[in-house]
Amino acid sequence: MALEVIGTIVGLVYLWLEYKASIYLWIASIIMPAIYIFVYYDAGLYADFGINIYYLGAAVYGWLVWRFGNKSKAQKELPITRMPMKSWLKVSMVYIVAQLLIAWILIEYTDSNVPWWDAFTTALSVVGMWMLARKYLEQWWVWIVVDVVCVGLYIYKELFFTAGLYAFYAIIAIFGWLNWKRLMNYQQI
Repeated sequence: MALEVIGTIVGLVYLWLEYKASIYLWIASIIMPAIYIFVYYDAGLYADFGINIYYLGAAVYGWLVWRFGNKSKAQKELPITRMPMKSWLKVSMVYIVAQLLIAWILIEYTDSNVPWWDAFTTALSVVGMWMLARKYLEQWWVWIVVDVVCVGLYIYKELFFTAGLYAFYAIIAIFGWLNWKRLMNYQQI
């Protein structure tokens, strides 16, 4: 339970930094999954355990893209943009394949009693993390869905602090979307 509480605190810091579109969110994005690897494994949420290994690598990728991915010389950091229409089909296909593959692995090789829900949030998180790394505004909608489903999943698994964190994430994600939209419009002036 102590690790869950520490992970929750780091998660709140991460959320604040993401809301502010601060590049420093990637530091918390390294610490938080390192903690939650242990929390989720202990709870039998194996896909969530696995996604946190992915999050560690994605955090390094995200920091590099945010810091060095901008082609414009006028701005140092990558700007907030909308996801291009051509990317939606690819992202949808990645999600579907990941959902089916993760669910199959959980059903065949683990004792998970929530394989489809665990796979759903994990596959959608893969997509959301990539969208965040590319600084797409729509990533917030992905996180809202993930957060709401995770609240129910974590209550069911009796991870009450984490469920509370994800309920807070869902609320803040709405405000995050509004803030990023405002920041995106401000960038274009």
